[in-house]
Amino acid sequence: MNVNSDSEYDRLKEVKEFDETKIGVKGLSDSGITTIPRIFIHPSSLLQSYVQHSSSLSIPVINLSDRNSVDGRSKIVDQVREAAKEWGFFQVINHGIPISVVDDTIAAIKSFHDEPPEVKANYYIRDERRGVMFATNNDLLRSKAASWHDFIQVWMAPDAAEVDQIPAVLRKEAVAWDRHVVAVAETLAELLSEGLGLDSRKLKELRLLESRAWVGTCYPYCPQPELTVGLSHHTDPAVLTVLSQNQVEGLQVKHGEEWIDVKPIHGALTVNIGDLLQIISNGEYNSVQHRVLANSKKEARISVIEFFGAHAGEDESAEYGPLPELLSPEKPPLYRNFTINELTENFYKKGLDSKSLVQMLSLI
Repeated sequence: MNVNSDSEYDRLKEVKEFDETKIGVKGLSDSGITTIPRIFIHPSSLLQSYVQHSSSLSIPVINLSDRNSVDGRSKIVDQVREAAKEWGFFQVINHGIPISVVDDTIAAIKSFHDEPPEVKANYYIRDERRGVMFATNNDLLRSKAASWHDFIQVWMAPDAAEVDQIPAVLRKEAVAWDRHVVAVAETLAELLSEGLGLDSRKLKELRLLESRAWVGTCYPYCPQPELTVGLSHHTDPAVLTVLSQNQVEGLQVKHGEEWIDVKPIHGALTVNIGDLLQIISNGEYNSVQHRVLANSKKEARISVIEFFGAHAGEDESAEYGPLPELLSPEKPPLYRNFTINELTENFYKKGLDSKSLVQMLSLI
């Protein structure tokens, strides 16, 4: 079906009508529909590649248990550096977050998305930059075709949402997850700093972890997964993303010209490099495209994600760019300097895409 060929189709009108129902795709799925609304249908030329693969490749899995021993840490730094450069994605085990916290957080997110539509509707808004927000697709009004997922987002820093604004069914778990994952992110930032040959505190001192958004995503059953996607291919614009999920597959990472399935490991965290860290590292680390397939299983795919980004504080004119310590006549800057406002405006003015920020700032 080629929805773009239908001259009678007013996509924006239908998108707004769906958005105003506030039921999300979970509501559509629970209603028992057998065909999906055409606002979710993607071009067949794109969908041809949206399949599960049987590749023998898999993203690196790094054991962090020896991170505080001299010999163990050196090995882990090498593994993190290699994974961040060659893959842009890796999984970590023995990271310090108890399995019970992982399981409780995933269960709480599922409980929220299982709430009646009229309960979730109290949180359904289109205000992505503050507070608490439940919606279908953050880019629903900006993208060319919608994706089959709902999410709830809670800003944790620098302007944290009021705790009593967070839905009660996941309030305790969201706050606890944020506390635990910040410690993991700080450890990862140290390892990534050392991987660049810098002091372990460098990335934290640059305030590259001070903006935090917590997101609980639901990819419910889709009756026509061959016509849509769970999440379009894109890179993350920030510094670092840390994710955990249940055992329902769907996440894929692009490695070279191949899409690789990310196999869930119970209790593991999936980490990926954002565009900002690629630029800061002058290309030593790489953000890579990733996506999620539409869910053909009756069980919903549930994930918890925390996005870590830079915070310039009161100085909105503060510029970021390749770190001077990484530059030399043999290694000139690959990117120009930019402000955080440039980064956020580039993200919010369009639908999800692949590396537009990196391309915009490239000097080559």
